[in-house]
Amino acid sequence: MIRMIHGTYSYYERGAVVIETAGGVGYRIFVPDTSKLLLAREGDEVTVYTHLQVKEDEMSLYGFADSEALALFEQLITVNGVGPKAGMAIMSLGTPNQIKSHIVGKDGRYIAQASGVGKKTAERVILELCDKVTALPIEGIEEPVPVAKAVSDERSGAIVALTTLGYSKSEAERAINSVPDDGLTIEEYIKRALKYLL
Repeated sequence: MIRMIHGTYSYYERGAVVIETAGGVGYRIFVPDTSKLLLAREGDEVTVYTHLQVKEDEMSLYGFADSEALALFEQLITVNGVGPKAGMAIMSLGTPNQIKSHIVGKDGRYIAQASGVGKKTAERVILELCDKVTALPIEGIEEPVPVAKAVSDERSGAIVALTTLGYSKSEAERAINSVPDDGLTIEEYIKRALKYLL
């Protein structure tokens, strides 16, 4: 029903982004932890490719930065035992091409790393999708998007410091992840993150 939303990035809210359309409607859209959409800043114009899940008591939107990611998510949730939450957990493991490469390579252990996805479910994903997805060859190590970068001790310390200043953990993590430089002191990370937050 709702396949794409274009609007202004408003804010992040517990695993979801809120996008305000030109008509003034704000849509809460759940996104993977590694989504490029999480790199957007307040006021940025974004386009989100969406899947609408309708239940008796709720409607939820799941969103992706491109149609390739949306297509993979919709393939994942066709697998018995993989609902939208498990599908999002799998999508949070890396880029769509990384995930498809592991499916094609029948690497169930990789898929089972996703939160809420057990060994049997991972095996079903491999069995049902290994012949349905196509992955591009990965030369060397394909880097995940910046949101998923490893957190150094200094970055971790800065996140803790920001939470003591009253910011939520997700706000603090996003702000620290927005700092591109590595090897800074905790104080330097905090100063740069505050510029992002203010």
